[in-house]
Amino acid sequence: MKKLEKDTLVHQVVEEIYVAYPELWERFGNNGRERTEEDNYHHLDHLSSAFEMESADFFLDYTKWLNNVLTSRGVGTGLIIDNYERIIRLLKNATWENDEERTAFINYLQEGLHTLHSLQR
Repeated sequence: MKKLEKDTLVHQVVEEIYVAYPELWERFGNNGRERTEEDNYHHLDHLSSAFEMESADFFLDYTKWLNNVLTSRGVGTGLIIDNYERIIRLLKNATWENDEERTAFINYLQEGLHTLHSLQR
């Protein structure tokens, strides 16, 4: 994934999240927004690694770990689900140099969503 593609995607996702959930400003302030950006870069980095390793399990292990960390900090699983859904939608609509990579990212995210939904029960 090219840096510009990654930067554009992260910016769009974070903007959308903070528009949809303005209470995040009150709860976490600017530091929370910065952490949301960092988290989204981590999501994409883990997706890239999973793609390179051809291992959905790598991304699913990350998803479980992420859920444990964020829920312990007061960020609910529902917000992670929302985040993954936004990435999927934006990936589907993005111009992408490597379509095989984009398809794999979407598949890994969908598997991650399945995992998150099972953890939410």
